[in-house]
Amino acid sequence: MPIPAQPVLFTPAYQVRVWGGRRIETALGRSLPDAQPYGESWEMSDRDDCQSRAAEGPLAGMTLNDLWNKHRPAIFGTSLAAHPSRRFPLLIKVLDCAADLSIQVHPPASRAAELGGEPKSEMWYVADAEPGALLYAGLRAGVTRDGFRRALADGTVAECIHSMEAVPGNSLMVHSGRVHALGGGLLVFEIQQNSDTTYRVFDWNRNGLDGKPRQLHIKESMQCIDFDDFEPQLHPADAGNPLADCDHFTVNLRQPGDPMHGGDDTMSLLMAVTPLKWGGIPIPAGAVALWPACQSPAPAPEGGEGGKWLEIHVR
Repeated sequence: MPIPAQPVLFTPAYQVRVWGGRRIETALGRSLPDAQPYGESWEMSDRDDCQSRAAEGPLAGMTLNDLWNKHRPAIFGTSLAAHPSRRFPLLIKVLDCAADLSIQVHPPASRAAELGGEPKSEMWYVADAEPGALLYAGLRAGVTRDGFRRALADGTVAECIHSMEAVPGNSLMVHSGRVHALGGGLLVFEIQQNSDTTYRVFDWNRNGLDGKPRQLHIKESMQCIDFDDFEPQLHPADAGNPLADCDHFTVNLRQPGDPMHGGDDTMSLLMAVTPLKWGGIPIPAGAVALWPACQSPAPAPEGGEGGKWLEIHVR
C-alpha cells in the first residue's frame, strides 16, 4: 500500500454529554450533527465503540486500528513496532465543558485490573476559557481519607477538591489516581491513555439526559484516589516545555520555526491549537494530524503569526 507524503487526518466522532454545549461548532468552526449538547469530539480513537478513520487521501476510510496493526512500522515508525498494545495507545479529544463535569478519578495500573477497568492518565491543554472558569484537581491540603468519606456522606465533597482558575494556554497533567473535574466554561484539548474508565465520585446532584440521577462509583473511587495528592499547580502558558511528560506520552507546545521531531523511528504527531498548513494540507484547530514515519523528514507546519500546535510523542 502506498503511504502518501502528506499528513493523515481523521474524521472526528462527536459525543453527546449532559455537560456539553456548542463551542465545538462556534469556536472551532465545526458542523455538529444536531442541536444536542456535544461535550466531546474524539479526534483520534482506537476503541471498539469509536474507531477513527483516515479522512482523505490514499488511506481514506482505513481505521486507526488497521493502520496500527497492519502498517505500523511504515506509519508509526520502527520505535513503536514492538509496542505491546493491540490498539493505538492514545485517545485524543476536544472537550466542550458548558457545565461542570463530575468529580471523578481514573484507576491506576495497580488497581485497574481488579476493578475491571483500564488505567488512565491524561493531560489537559486549555484552548479557551470564560473568565473565572475553574479546573479541579487533587485534594485541598489537610483532607484525609476519613474526612473525604464524611464529606461524601453529607454532600460537601466539592469542598475537599483543590480548584484553580484557568486561562487559555494553561495545562495540567492528571495522573491516574488524581481526583479531578473540569469546570464549566472551558474548551480543553485532552491527550490520554487509550482508556474509557471513569469512576464518578460526585455529580453535583445532576440528572443525566434520561432524567435519572447519574451513576456514582463510590466504592471504586475510594480504592483509586491518591490521598497524598495535594494542591497541584497549573503549568502556565509561558513556563516552557514539556507540558506533560509521563510513562505513556510527552506533549510539547510548538510554533512555526521550531524543528519537527520524527524520522524512520517514529511518526510526527500534532494537534493544532490554531489553524495550520502542513505539507500544503489545511489542519483545522483541534484536529489531529500524523506525518508517516516512512515519509520523513516531515516539513515544518505553517501557521502564520501566532500559529501553535501540540507535538505529541507516544511511548
